[in-house]
Amino acid sequence: MRRSLALLPFMLAACGPPGGAGGGAPSGPPPGASLEERARAVHRAAIVVDGHNDITLAIVDQGFDLGRDGTRGRTRTHTDLRRLKAGGLGAVFFAIYVDGRFTPRTPGARSHAYERARAMIAAVQAQTRAHPRSLALATTAADVARLRRSGKVAVLLGLEGGLPIENSLEKLRAFHALGVRYMTLTHWSTTEWADSSGDLEDPAVKHHDGLTDFGREIVREMNRLGMLVDVSHVADRTFFDVLATSRAPVIASHSSVRALADHPRNLTDEMLRALARNGGVAMINFFDGFIDRRKAEVVKHTAERRKQLQALYPKDAARVNREIEAWWASHGFPRTPLATLVDHLEHAVRVAGVDHVGLGSDFDGVPHDMVPEGLDDVAGFPAITLELLRRGHSPEGITKILGGNLLRVLAAAERLAAHPPTPK
Repeated sequence: MRRSLALLPFMLAACGPPGGAGGGAPSGPPPGASLEERARAVHRAAIVVDGHNDITLAIVDQGFDLGRDGTRGRTRTHTDLRRLKAGGLGAVFFAIYVDGRFTPRTPGARSHAYERARAMIAAVQAQTRAHPRSLALATTAADVARLRRSGKVAVLLGLEGGLPIENSLEKLRAFHALGVRYMTLTHWSTTEWADSSGDLEDPAVKHHDGLTDFGREIVREMNRLGMLVDVSHVADRTFFDVLATSRAPVIASHSSVRALADHPRNLTDEMLRALARNGGVAMINFFDGFIDRRKAEVVKHTAERRKQLQALYPKDAARVNREIEAWWASHGFPRTPLATLVDHLEHAVRVAGVDHVGLGSDFDGVPHDMVPEGLDDVAGFPAITLELLRRGHSPEGITKILGGNLLRVLAAAERLAAHPPTPK
Protein backbone atom coordinates (compact mmCIF):
# COMPACT_ATOMS: atom_id res chain seq x y z
CA MET A 1 0.00 0.00 0.00
CA ARG A 2 2.83 2.43 0.85
CA ARG A 3 4.45 1.76 -2.53
CA SER A 4 1.17 2.24 -4.44
CA LEU A 5 0.60 5.62 -2.75
CA ALA A 6 4.08 6.74 -3.76
CA LEU A 7 3.29 5.85 -7.37
CA LEU A 8 -0.12 7.54 -7.36
CA PRO A 9 0.93 10.70 -9.25
CA PHE A 10 2.29 8.60 -12.11
CA MET A 11 -0.68 6.24 -12.10
CA LEU A 12 -3.04 9.21 -12.29
CA ALA A 13 -1.03 10.84 -15.06
CA ALA A 14 -1.55 7.73 -17.16
CA CYS A 15 -5.32 7.99 -17.10
CA GLY A 16 -5.51 9.44 -20.59
CA PRO A 17 -6.49 12.81 -22.03
CA PRO A 18 -9.83 14.48 -21.38
CA GLY A 19 -12.53 12.78 -23.35
CA GLY A 20 -10.39 9.74 -24.00
CA ALA A 21 -11.18 6.18 -23.10
CA GLY A 22 -8.31 5.89 -20.64
CA GLY A 23 -6.42 2.67 -20.26
CA GLY A 24 -3.03 4.18 -21.00
CA ALA A 25 -1.10 7.38 -21.35
CA PRO A 26 -1.61 9.47 -24.47
CA SER A 27 1.07 9.12 -27.09
CA GLY A 28 4.00 11.43 -26.47
CA PRO A 29 5.41 14.00 -28.87
CA PRO A 30 7.19 12.70 -31.97
CA PRO A 31 10.99 12.52 -32.05
CA GLY A 32 12.48 15.95 -32.57
CA ALA A 33 9.36 17.68 -31.23
CA SER A 34 9.62 21.34 -30.27
CA LEU A 35 9.62 22.49 -26.66
CA GLU A 36 6.03 23.68 -27.10
CA GLU A 37 4.93 20.28 -28.44
CA ARG A 38 6.63 18.48 -25.56
CA ALA A 39 5.00 20.84 -23.06
CA ARG A 40 1.57 20.20 -24.54
CA ALA A 41 2.14 16.45 -24.22
CA VAL A 42 3.19 16.78 -20.57
CA HIS A 43 0.21 18.98 -19.76
CA ARG A 44 -2.28 16.66 -21.46
CA ALA A 45 -0.87 13.62 -19.65
CA ALA A 46 -1.12 15.21 -16.21
CA ILE A 47 -4.17 15.71 -14.03
CA VAL A 48 -3.99 19.45 -13.44
CA VAL A 49 -5.42 20.45 -10.07
CA ASP A 50 -6.12 24.03 -8.95
CA GLY A 51 -6.13 24.03 -5.17
CA HIS A 52 -8.14 27.23 -4.75
CA ASN A 53 -10.58 29.04 -7.04
CA ASP A 54 -13.09 31.65 -5.80
CA ILE A 55 -15.53 31.62 -8.73
CA THR A 56 -18.17 30.50 -6.20
CA LEU A 57 -18.59 34.13 -5.09
CA ALA A 58 -19.60 35.24 -8.60
CA ILE A 59 -21.93 32.26 -8.93
CA VAL A 60 -23.76 33.05 -5.69
CA ASP A 61 -23.67 36.84 -5.52
CA GLN A 62 -23.86 37.77 -9.21
CA GLY A 63 -25.74 34.83 -10.68
CA PHE A 64 -22.82 33.85 -12.89
CA ASP A 65 -23.20 30.60 -14.79
CA LEU A 66 -20.06 28.70 -15.71
CA GLY A 67 -21.49 28.04 -19.15
CA ARG A 68 -21.31 31.76 -19.95
CA ASP A 69 -18.32 33.58 -21.39
CA GLY A 70 -16.70 35.24 -18.39
CA THR A 71 -14.63 37.58 -20.56
CA ARG A 72 -17.73 39.58 -21.56
CA GLY A 73 -20.80 41.15 -20.07
CA ARG A 74 -21.51 42.56 -16.66
CA THR A 75 -19.61 39.90 -14.71
CA ARG A 76 -16.01 39.39 -15.78
CA THR A 77 -14.35 36.33 -14.33
CA HIS A 78 -11.15 34.33 -14.52
CA THR A 79 -13.15 31.12 -14.84
CA ASP A 80 -15.75 29.56 -17.14
CA LEU A 81 -16.22 26.15 -18.77
CA ARG A 82 -14.58 27.09 -22.06
CA ARG A 83 -11.44 28.36 -20.36
CA LEU A 84 -11.30 25.45 -17.90
CA LYS A 85 -11.12 23.16 -20.92
CA ALA A 86 -8.55 25.36 -22.64
CA GLY A 87 -6.40 25.28 -19.51
CA GLY A 88 -6.51 21.50 -19.34
CA LEU A 89 -7.91 21.51 -15.77
CA GLY A 90 -8.69 18.08 -14.41
CA ALA A 91 -9.86 19.19 -10.99
CA VAL A 92 -10.63 22.44 -9.18
CA PHE A 93 -11.26 23.13 -5.51
CA PHE A 94 -14.11 25.65 -5.43
CA ALA A 95 -13.64 27.86 -2.38
CA ILE A 96 -16.55 28.20 0.03
CA TYR A 97 -15.65 31.57 1.52
CA VAL A 98 -17.93 33.35 3.99
CA ASP A 99 -17.09 37.01 4.60
CA GLY A 100 -17.59 39.12 7.70
CA ARG A 101 -21.13 40.20 6.83
CA PHE A 102 -22.32 36.80 8.00
CA THR A 103 -20.21 36.63 11.16
CA PRO A 104 -21.02 39.69 13.30
CA ARG A 105 -18.61 40.51 16.12
CA THR A 106 -21.30 42.04 18.33
CA PRO A 107 -21.69 39.95 21.51
CA GLY A 108 -24.85 37.88 21.37
CA ALA A 109 -25.46 38.51 17.66
CA ARG A 110 -26.40 35.44 15.66
CA SER A 111 -23.95 34.13 13.07
CA HIS A 112 -25.25 33.20 9.62
CA ALA A 113 -21.93 31.77 8.45
CA TYR A 114 -23.07 28.15 8.51
CA GLU A 115 -26.18 28.86 6.43
CA ARG A 116 -24.21 31.02 3.98
CA ALA A 117 -21.62 28.27 3.44
CA ARG A 118 -24.35 25.70 2.84
CA ALA A 119 -25.99 28.01 0.30
CA MET A 120 -22.67 28.34 -1.52
CA ILE A 121 -22.24 24.57 -1.60
CA ALA A 122 -25.76 24.22 -3.00
CA ALA A 123 -24.89 26.75 -5.72
CA VAL A 124 -21.84 24.71 -6.76
CA GLN A 125 -23.93 21.54 -6.80
CA ALA A 126 -26.44 23.31 -9.02
CA GLN A 127 -23.68 24.17 -11.49
CA THR A 128 -22.69 20.52 -11.78
CA ARG A 129 -26.32 19.60 -12.45
CA ALA A 130 -26.61 22.36 -15.06
CA HIS A 131 -23.48 21.17 -16.88
CA PRO A 132 -23.35 17.39 -16.41
CA ARG A 133 -21.23 16.80 -19.52
CA SER A 134 -18.49 19.10 -18.28
CA LEU A 135 -18.53 19.03 -14.47
CA ALA A 136 -19.07 16.53 -11.68
CA LEU A 137 -18.57 16.60 -7.94
CA ALA A 138 -15.66 14.62 -6.53
CA THR A 139 -14.76 13.71 -2.96
CA THR A 140 -11.82 11.31 -3.43
CA ALA A 141 -8.62 11.06 -5.42
CA ALA A 142 -10.14 8.06 -7.23
CA ASP A 143 -13.15 10.20 -8.21
CA VAL A 144 -10.80 12.73 -9.79
CA ALA A 145 -9.03 10.06 -11.83
CA ARG A 146 -12.34 8.53 -12.94
CA LEU A 147 -13.78 11.88 -14.00
CA ARG A 148 -10.57 12.75 -15.82
CA ARG A 149 -10.97 9.61 -17.93
CA SER A 150 -14.51 10.67 -18.82
CA GLY A 151 -13.40 14.14 -19.91
CA LYS A 152 -15.08 15.99 -17.04
CA VAL A 153 -13.62 18.54 -14.64
CA ALA A 154 -13.77 17.23 -11.09
CA VAL A 155 -15.29 19.81 -8.75
CA LEU A 156 -14.08 19.60 -5.15
CA LEU A 157 -15.08 21.78 -2.21
CA GLY A 158 -12.77 23.65 0.15
CA LEU A 159 -14.12 25.63 3.09
CA GLU A 160 -12.05 28.84 3.31
CA GLY A 161 -11.95 29.88 6.94
CA GLY A 162 -13.23 28.11 10.03
CA LEU A 163 -15.97 30.58 10.99
CA PRO A 164 -18.77 28.62 9.22
CA ILE A 165 -18.39 25.66 11.57
CA GLU A 166 -19.44 28.07 14.36
CA ASN A 167 -17.26 26.34 16.96
CA SER A 168 -19.09 23.06 16.42
CA LEU A 169 -17.59 19.67 15.61
CA GLU A 170 -21.07 18.58 14.57
CA LYS A 171 -21.16 21.29 11.90
CA LEU A 172 -17.64 20.36 10.79
CA ARG A 173 -18.90 16.82 10.26
CA ALA A 174 -21.92 18.16 8.39
CA PHE A 175 -19.65 19.99 5.94
CA HIS A 176 -17.65 16.83 5.38
CA ALA A 177 -20.89 14.96 4.67
CA LEU A 178 -21.73 17.64 2.09
CA GLY A 179 -18.48 16.92 0.27
CA VAL A 180 -16.05 19.46 1.75
CA ARG A 181 -12.56 17.99 1.57
CA TYR A 182 -10.43 20.71 3.08
CA MET A 183 -10.89 23.52 5.54
CA THR A 184 -8.62 26.57 5.72
CA LEU A 185 -8.54 27.06 9.47
CA THR A 186 -8.72 30.86 9.33
CA HIS A 187 -9.20 33.60 6.79
CA TRP A 188 -8.01 37.15 7.52
CA SER A 189 -9.63 37.09 10.97
CA THR A 190 -8.65 35.10 14.03
CA THR A 191 -11.28 32.62 15.20
CA GLU A 192 -12.04 31.63 18.78
CA TRP A 193 -9.63 28.72 18.38
CA ALA A 194 -6.93 29.69 15.85
CA ASP A 195 -4.84 32.78 15.11
CA SER A 196 -4.85 34.26 11.62
CA SER A 197 -1.90 35.99 9.95
CA GLY A 198 -4.28 38.78 8.94
CA ASP A 199 -4.88 40.51 12.27
CA LEU A 200 -1.86 39.72 14.45
CA GLU A 201 -0.99 43.42 14.63
CA ASP A 202 -4.50 44.41 15.77
CA PRO A 203 -4.45 44.91 19.56
CA ALA A 204 -8.25 44.82 19.66
CA VAL A 205 -8.25 41.15 18.65
CA LYS A 206 -7.86 38.43 21.25
CA HIS A 207 -5.14 36.03 20.13
CA HIS A 208 -4.27 32.55 21.36
CA ASP A 209 -0.57 32.14 20.51
CA GLY A 210 -1.51 29.60 17.84
CA LEU A 211 -4.14 26.90 18.29
CA THR A 212 -6.28 26.51 21.39
CA ASP A 213 -7.05 23.07 22.82
CA PHE A 214 -10.31 23.14 20.87
CA GLY A 215 -8.36 24.05 17.75
CA ARG A 216 -6.25 20.93 18.21
CA GLU A 217 -9.44 18.92 18.65
CA ILE A 218 -10.69 20.30 15.33
CA VAL A 219 -7.48 19.23 13.59
CA ARG A 220 -7.75 15.73 15.05
CA GLU A 221 -11.38 15.47 13.98
CA MET A 222 -10.46 16.55 10.45
CA ASN A 223 -7.86 13.76 10.42
CA ARG A 224 -10.51 11.30 11.55
CA LEU A 225 -12.89 12.42 8.81
CA GLY A 226 -10.28 12.46 6.05
CA MET A 227 -10.62 16.23 5.55
CA LEU A 228 -7.39 18.01 4.66
CA VAL A 229 -6.18 20.68 7.07
CA ASP A 230 -5.30 23.86 5.14
CA VAL A 231 -2.81 26.28 6.71
CA SER A 232 -3.06 29.13 4.20
CA HIS A 233 -3.96 32.37 6.03
CA VAL A 234 -2.99 31.09 9.48
CA ALA A 235 -0.42 32.75 11.74
CA ASP A 236 3.05 31.22 11.85
CA ARG A 237 2.52 29.84 15.35
CA THR A 238 -0.79 28.31 14.27
CA PHE A 239 1.00 26.66 11.35
CA PHE A 240 3.49 24.91 13.61
CA ASP A 241 0.79 23.93 16.12
CA VAL A 242 -1.14 22.28 13.28
CA LEU A 243 1.88 20.30 12.12
CA ALA A 244 2.56 19.18 15.69
CA THR A 245 -1.06 17.97 15.98
CA SER A 246 -1.97 16.50 12.59
CA ARG A 247 -1.29 12.86 11.80
CA ALA A 248 -2.19 13.41 8.16
CA PRO A 249 -0.34 15.46 5.54
CA VAL A 250 -1.30 19.14 5.59
CA ILE A 251 -1.76 21.53 2.67
CA ALA A 252 -1.32 25.24 2.11
CA SER A 253 -3.96 25.58 -0.60
CA HIS A 254 -2.88 29.02 -1.90
CA SER A 255 0.30 30.39 -0.32
CA SER A 256 3.52 31.61 -1.95
CA VAL A 257 7.13 31.96 -0.76
CA ARG A 258 8.12 34.56 1.85
CA ALA A 259 11.82 34.47 0.91
CA LEU A 260 10.89 36.01 -2.47
CA ALA A 261 8.02 38.28 -1.37
CA ASP A 262 7.87 39.28 2.27
CA HIS A 263 4.22 38.99 3.23
CA PRO A 264 2.83 37.12 6.27
CA ARG A 265 0.47 35.20 3.98
CA ASN A 266 3.49 33.49 2.43
CA LEU A 267 5.48 30.53 3.75
CA THR A 268 8.97 30.85 5.18
CA ASP A 269 11.65 28.35 4.21
CA GLU A 270 11.34 26.83 7.69
CA MET A 271 7.64 26.29 7.05
CA LEU A 272 8.32 24.75 3.65
CA ARG A 273 10.77 22.28 5.17
CA ALA A 274 8.31 21.44 7.96
CA LEU A 275 5.53 20.87 5.42
CA ALA A 276 7.81 18.50 3.52
CA ARG A 277 8.60 16.51 6.68
CA ASN A 278 4.84 16.28 7.28
CA GLY A 279 4.34 14.92 3.74
CA GLY A 280 2.14 17.86 2.76
CA VAL A 281 1.98 20.27 -0.18
CA ALA A 282 2.55 24.02 -0.60
CA MET A 283 0.28 25.20 -3.42
CA ILE A 284 1.63 28.45 -4.84
CA ASN A 285 -0.74 31.43 -5.10
CA PHE A 286 -0.83 33.37 -8.41
CA PHE A 287 -1.83 36.76 -6.90
CA ASP A 288 0.88 39.24 -7.88
CA GLY A 289 0.57 40.98 -4.50
CA PHE A 290 1.97 37.80 -2.91
CA ILE A 291 4.61 36.90 -5.51
CA ASP A 292 6.03 40.27 -6.63
CA ARG A 293 8.37 41.67 -3.97
CA ARG A 294 7.49 45.33 -4.67
CA LYS A 295 3.76 44.74 -4.68
CA ALA A 296 3.83 42.64 -1.52
CA GLU A 297 5.08 45.66 0.41
CA VAL A 298 2.01 47.63 -0.66
CA VAL A 299 -0.40 44.76 -0.07
CA LYS A 300 0.71 44.65 3.59
CA HIS A 301 -1.09 47.98 4.01
CA THR A 302 -4.22 47.03 2.08
CA ALA A 303 -6.13 45.77 5.12
CA GLU A 304 -5.62 49.10 6.90
CA ARG A 305 -6.71 51.00 3.79
CA ARG A 306 -9.78 48.79 3.44
CA LYS A 307 -10.80 49.47 7.05
CA GLN A 308 -10.61 53.20 6.42
CA LEU A 309 -12.79 52.89 3.32
CA GLN A 310 -15.31 50.66 5.08
CA ALA A 311 -15.70 53.34 7.72
CA LEU A 312 -16.40 55.89 4.97
CA TYR A 313 -18.74 53.62 2.97
CA PRO A 314 -20.17 51.13 5.50
CA LYS A 315 -23.05 50.03 3.26
CA ASP A 316 -21.29 50.04 -0.11
CA ALA A 317 -18.89 47.09 -0.45
CA ALA A 318 -18.69 47.62 -4.21
CA ARG A 319 -17.51 51.21 -3.67
CA VAL A 320 -14.87 49.98 -1.22
CA ASN A 321 -13.58 47.48 -3.78
CA ARG A 322 -13.44 50.12 -6.51
CA GLU A 323 -11.53 52.49 -4.24
CA ILE A 324 -9.05 49.76 -3.33
CA GLU A 325 -8.45 48.95 -6.99
CA ALA A 326 -8.00 52.65 -7.82
CA TRP A 327 -5.59 53.06 -4.91
CA TRP A 328 -3.62 50.09 -6.12
CA ALA A 329 -3.57 51.39 -9.71
CA SER A 330 -2.22 54.73 -8.48
CA HIS A 331 1.12 53.05 -7.70
CA GLY A 332 1.67 52.49 -11.41
CA PHE A 333 3.07 48.97 -11.10
CA PRO A 334 3.63 47.07 -14.37
CA ARG A 335 2.20 43.59 -14.82
CA THR A 336 4.16 40.89 -13.03
CA PRO A 337 5.82 38.45 -15.46
CA LEU A 338 5.01 34.74 -15.44
CA ALA A 339 8.67 34.10 -14.59
CA THR A 340 8.08 35.56 -11.12
CA LEU A 341 5.45 32.94 -10.33
CA VAL A 342 7.69 30.15 -11.61
CA ASP A 343 10.50 31.54 -9.43
CA HIS A 344 8.24 30.84 -6.44
CA LEU A 345 7.56 27.31 -7.66
CA GLU A 346 11.27 26.67 -8.16
CA HIS A 347 12.19 28.05 -4.75
CA ALA A 348 9.60 25.83 -3.10
CA VAL A 349 10.94 22.83 -5.02
CA ARG A 350 14.53 23.59 -3.93
CA VAL A 351 13.55 23.97 -0.27
CA ALA A 352 10.74 21.42 0.19
CA GLY A 353 11.35 19.04 -2.71
CA VAL A 354 9.38 18.40 -5.86
CA ASP A 355 7.00 16.05 -4.01
CA HIS A 356 5.64 18.91 -1.91
CA VAL A 357 4.71 21.70 -4.34
CA GLY A 358 1.45 22.40 -6.19
CA LEU A 359 -0.75 25.13 -7.66
CA GLY A 360 -3.44 27.18 -5.89
CA SER A 361 -4.36 30.04 -8.20
CA ASP A 362 -6.77 32.17 -6.13
CA PHE A 363 -8.44 33.03 -9.44
CA ASP A 364 -11.63 35.07 -9.00
CA GLY A 365 -10.54 35.85 -5.46
CA VAL A 366 -8.17 38.62 -6.54
CA PRO A 367 -8.63 41.68 -8.80
CA HIS A 368 -8.99 40.73 -12.43
CA ASP A 369 -5.64 41.99 -13.73
CA MET A 370 -3.55 41.29 -10.62
CA VAL A 371 -2.19 37.99 -11.90
CA PRO A 372 0.97 37.38 -13.93
CA GLU A 373 1.23 38.11 -17.64
CA GLY A 374 0.40 34.98 -19.60
CA LEU A 375 -1.78 33.73 -16.76
CA ASP A 376 -4.77 35.99 -17.26
CA ASP A 377 -7.26 33.25 -16.37
CA VAL A 378 -7.66 29.49 -16.01
CA ALA A 379 -6.86 29.02 -19.70
CA GLY A 380 -3.28 30.00 -18.91
CA PHE A 381 -2.22 26.93 -16.91
CA PRO A 382 -0.29 25.40 -19.86
CA ALA A 383 2.07 28.39 -19.72
CA ILE A 384 3.34 27.13 -16.35
CA THR A 385 4.11 23.72 -17.80
CA LEU A 386 5.95 25.29 -20.72
CA GLU A 387 8.09 27.51 -18.49
CA LEU A 388 8.94 24.68 -16.09
CA LEU A 389 9.99 22.48 -19.01
CA ARG A 390 11.98 25.37 -20.48
CA ARG A 391 13.86 25.65 -17.16
CA GLY A 392 14.84 22.00 -17.29
CA HIS A 393 12.32 20.36 -14.96
CA SER A 394 11.49 16.76 -15.78
CA PRO A 395 8.06 15.71 -17.07
CA GLU A 396 7.69 13.53 -13.96
CA GLY A 397 8.40 16.44 -11.63
CA ILE A 398 6.10 18.77 -13.53
CA THR A 399 3.31 16.19 -13.36
CA LYS A 400 3.65 16.13 -9.59
CA ILE A 401 3.49 19.93 -9.34
CA LEU A 402 0.51 20.20 -11.67
CA GLY A 403 -1.65 17.98 -9.48
CA GLY A 404 -0.08 14.65 -8.61
CA ASN A 405 1.17 15.86 -5.23
CA LEU A 406 -2.22 17.15 -4.12
CA LEU A 407 -3.93 13.92 -5.18
CA ARG A 408 -1.33 11.91 -3.28
CA VAL A 409 -2.04 13.90 -0.13
CA LEU A 410 -5.82 13.58 -0.55
CA ALA A 411 -5.44 9.81 -0.93
CA ALA A 412 -3.22 9.69 2.17
CA ALA A 413 -5.85 11.53 4.22
CA GLU A 414 -8.51 9.11 2.99
CA ARG A 415 -6.32 6.15 3.91
CA LEU A 416 -5.68 7.46 7.42
CA ALA A 417 -9.40 8.03 7.96
CA ALA A 418 -10.21 4.52 6.76
CA HIS A 419 -7.43 2.87 8.78
CA PRO A 420 -6.60 5.07 11.78
CA PRO A 421 -3.52 4.09 13.77
CA THR A 422 -4.08 2.10 16.93
CA PRO A 423 -3.76 4.34 20.01
CA LYS A 424 -0.66 3.56 22.09
